[in-house]
Amino acid sequence: MTAPDPRDTDVAPAPSVDTDPPAPRGGVLGKPHRALSIGIVSVVFLIAFEATAVGTAMPVAARELDGIPLYAFAFSAYFTTSLFGMVLAGQWADRRGPLGALAGGIGAFAAGLLLAGTAGAMWQFILGRAVQGLGGGLVIVALYVVVSRAYPEELRPSILAAFAASWVIPSVIGPLIAGTVTEHAGWRWVFLGIPALVAVPLALALPAIRRTAAGPVDPDAPAEPFDRRRIRLALGISLGAGLLQYAGQDLRWLSLVPAVLGAVVLVPAVLGLLPRGTYRAARGLPSVVLLRGVAAGSFIAAESFVPLMLVTERGLSPTLAGLSLAAGGATWALGSYAQSRPRMEPHREKLVVAGMVLVAAAIATAPSVLVDAVPVWVIAVAWGFGCLGMGMVIASTSVLLLRLSPPEDAGSNSAALQISDGLSNALLLAAGGAAFAALGGGLAGASHAAEASGSHPAAFTAVFLPMAGVALAGAWLGTRLRSPHCVH
Repeated sequence: MTAPDPRDTDVAPAPSVDTDPPAPRGGVLGKPHRALSIGIVSVVFLIAFEATAVGTAMPVAARELDGIPLYAFAFSAYFTTSLFGMVLAGQWADRRGPLGALAGGIGAFAAGLLLAGTAGAMWQFILGRAVQGLGGGLVIVALYVVVSRAYPEELRPSILAAFAASWVIPSVIGPLIAGTVTEHAGWRWVFLGIPALVAVPLALALPAIRRTAAGPVDPDAPAEPFDRRRIRLALGISLGAGLLQYAGQDLRWLSLVPAVLGAVVLVPAVLGLLPRGTYRAARGLPSVVLLRGVAAGSFIAAESFVPLMLVTERGLSPTLAGLSLAAGGATWALGSYAQSRPRMEPHREKLVVAGMVLVAAAIATAPSVLVDAVPVWVIAVAWGFGCLGMGMVIASTSVLLLRLSPPEDAGSNSAALQISDGLSNALLLAAGGAAFAALGGGLAGASHAAEASGSHPAAFTAVFLPMAGVALAGAWLGTRLRSPHCVH
């Protein structure tokens, strides 16, 4: 019998029940899962710390390496290679289990950090970020497959909530620690210090994964070769995304050439890698994958402009502007915790809709602080509610995806979820950035130009209001997460 097509959508979620499902004794920290839970959550914690700290060190690194003109590529290199890593990890985990993909991903992530931390030129720094991205893409998908195989369904919301909670402390202290290290020891130690910390969670997690989630789903079945078509499509999606990002940095007419080439390469790759029916929001798995991209892309694209708006339009220091979003880490974890409660399981789709309404409202509220009479703390309160909604939505889409995926397709479908997330981030950021620049917002980033030309409220509004509309469309998608079909 042939394996089911991972793009099929006839997989239904488990029926809702009126009583709370019994949780295994001890939960995710019970004796059977303790070492695994601590290990994989620690891995997520370190990745979160690196992600929140690197932005602080990056400007100093680029300046020291004479690489300011190539600054954006240090970010895009990570993103484009991570997309390829996600697809590769899905293939690897489905065919041989998640252990190899996770170990290889952590190894590549650490190697990329070392390469960037020892860079003597900007091209080496960008290469290090690219290797990091490959490792990050491998790790995130492999972790989802570990959760799918090692934890019973009733514990998955709790471990995914722990993943979200592991971002809280890094989001608050990461920039502060990175800034202190950069100032007193140098930016290189922000990159060189993390690989040594990976050894402890690896020592905890890898033996537990070997016991509970290693190897293919059916060890007696003949090993399937890697799907070369999907690998080619993964290369296409990375190349296409890279070309579009490159074009988005320059509004000259010549930029249309890489933009068109990127779209020609990207569109067929996306259609081939995401579940069939994603582009038309078919019920069930396609809508889950599409919603993940809509939620993540609209929120991240809007959030990227909040500190800039507070600094240039309201005169806050960069530290205060960043702290205005700090509470979001805690409310995001709270939203993720709320969705993990067993009593919420029958209402998961309604929870997602409510979460997207909160996200849309938060983004729509952001430009109100462009009015001087509106106190700046309004954005902190609004973003707290927006992060609460994101916590409910992001964790719920992960839970729904694992429920809708047969074990043999968990890797490919997890990769599709992460591709939707990462690709939407890049495309909506590029679109928001283009609108911002077209309305003169690019001058707001340079203090002298800003003083000469005044404020640019229209440029910020052109980012926030469309993203609020995208998030509101996500609330509609939340009504299409339940598939009418069943698996036989």
